[in-house]
Amino acid sequence: MAEDSDLRKIAERLYERALELDSLKFGDFTLSSGQKSTYYFDGRMLSTDPEGADLISQAFISAIVDAGAGAFGGPTVAAVPIVGSLALRARFDGRDLTGFFVRPETKEYGAGRQIEGNLKPGMKVAAFDDTVSTGGSLLAAIDAVEAFGCEVVLVLAVLDRHQGGGDELERRGIPFFKLWESTPEGKVTIAV
Repeated sequence: MAEDSDLRKIAERLYERALELDSLKFGDFTLSSGQKSTYYFDGRMLSTDPEGADLISQAFISAIVDAGAGAFGGPTVAAVPIVGSLALRARFDGRDLTGFFVRPETKEYGAGRQIEGNLKPGMKVAAFDDTVSTGGSLLAAIDAVEAFGCEVVLVLAVLDRHQGGGDELERRGIPFFKLWESTPEGKVTIAV
């Protein structure tokens, strides 16, 4: 994995970029779960920004390689821009990795797939989402990947909200790499 000091610098600059883009806001918000929060993080604003995408892929690629994963991906919509930036970084770094993303359900048309990309049964996989709260969509994607015949060896996130998703990953025995985490009081801190 990249040196801890390098990862910390990347996570800190990513945090600054999130503030610059208004991707991370503080105030009173109602989340999709209905829960109240003192901050709001829109990871897609960050992962579709050229600098944000570059920073996320720099931080994630070394963790993916260190975990021995041959593929990386996660649930739509959040994982799609990260998959793209990671695929490009893997290519430029000369790494033999492939990306994928998982739809909420199997398509009723075309090839009828739930998992899009070049994933093959038996592969070791790194799964990710921009934010992990309860982990609902991420855990569903992990279940689909495992049902497909792959082994999830690592989960990554930009932000862990500490709302149960990380606990479930721990219960499943899957290592969890995160760049930021929030405290119960809503303070977002660097986790690496």
